[in-house]
Amino acid sequence: MSPLCANGAAFDRIWSTRHMTEQDERWPEERFRQLRQQADPDIDKVVADYLAARPELGGPLEQLKAVVAELGEAKRAARAPSGEPPASEIFDAIDFAMELPDWGDDAELLARGQAVFADYGLYQSAALFCKCLPMAYVEVSSAKVLAGVSRLATHGLTRRVAETGQMLIDVMGLRATASLRPGGPGHTTAVGLRILHSFVRAVVNERYADRWDTTRYGPPVNQELLLATIFDFSVVTWEALERMGVVLTEEERASHLYTWSVVGHLMGVEACRDAPLTLADVEPVSERLGRLYESSDEGIRLMATLLAEMEEFMPLGWRKLPRSLVHWVFRDAAHRADQVPELLQVPKPAWWFTALFAAARSAHRHSWMAGPVHGVARWLTRKAGRHIVIALVDRHSGGPAAFQIPAELARAWRIRQSRPAVATRALRRDVRGRLRAPARALRKRTPAGPGA
Repeated sequence: MSPLCANGAAFDRIWSTRHMTEQDERWPEERFRQLRQQADPDIDKVVADYLAARPELGGPLEQLKAVVAELGEAKRAARAPSGEPPASEIFDAIDFAMELPDWGDDAELLARGQAVFADYGLYQSAALFCKCLPMAYVEVSSAKVLAGVSRLATHGLTRRVAETGQMLIDVMGLRATASLRPGGPGHTTAVGLRILHSFVRAVVNERYADRWDTTRYGPPVNQELLLATIFDFSVVTWEALERMGVVLTEEERASHLYTWSVVGHLMGVEACRDAPLTLADVEPVSERLGRLYESSDEGIRLMATLLAEMEEFMPLGWRKLPRSLVHWVFRDAAHRADQVPELLQVPKPAWWFTALFAAARSAHRHSWMAGPVHGVARWLTRKAGRHIVIALVDRHSGGPAAFQIPAELARAWRIRQSRPAVATRALRRDVRGRLRAPARALRKRTPAGPGA
């Protein structure tokens, strides 16, 4: 080895050591261990008192179901332009009308952060299904809660996913409407999530206490997991967008993370209690969270169900687009995230998608190919995102927690929500189902392979 190479290697080691030292000082391992063992004691006490005062209504699970319906009504009321906090018994038990923190009252930054969703909403819808939710499924404690308690409370994964999509719209898709201030839909949704998480902890403690490994996982929906959730909806989303051909500016990323920090504060996320997360936090936190990824039966089952739901709503000839995009967005991902499709046993991508993978590899050597490759990725992503949103509208526009898109976004995304439009799409979906039935029956009779 030449002296120059030796010096370069030594410099790399020195830089890496210094960089890791700075990370450890800002986000030491001990802090993550503390976050994993920490729940949300303030709201947990309120919920415990709330449950104790109403024994005639049943245990935590029965009251959780009632609160889910109550919060659904509160969110519908919050979408009205009254500006008053919605009537809700559980909200009355807490400081619902708490104002934004002093550091989180920058209206211009909030508007810019929300604009990231309004401008790239279809891409973020695809990112939610193809990367954010899979990231939650490889965190074992999250997968266990989602596969267990959420199913008991909301009667299915798809309803829970629709509520997640509605949360994104309520907190990020309503710019210039003060949605994160008391009485607004974003504020109502964020505080409502904090309440629901506490009820989930109560249900786990009642029903699964003897099977829940607190030493390993910490309490359900702990502070480490909540921090990971904020990162999933911000940092993980940026990474997915970049793979989809949409690169956010540093200003867009900073304002988007600022807005999600405000949402995190309202949700009771300890890491967002006193100050917003910044771009300097991205690398060290991502590295620490990457150690959580693990395969589990619950995670694999959640991923299979999610893919089945997405693929059902794809047009003819495009059924395997969702699984293909999952492989695409995790390709070459950092901090062990590239292992997520394998950990969740995601089937192989469509045969025609391999051409895009090959073109992407060539684009690293031939810069002129980058533009066309990104263009195809953007087109495929918008197509998937639009059909995913349409699926949520068609399947979950009714009921106690209706999925609704503001008229401004619906026009921008070319999504019709009228009854005739929904009925027409239902007929098309029925035709697709009939045409796909023989192939579906064949797959059931044939042993599943890696490319199923």
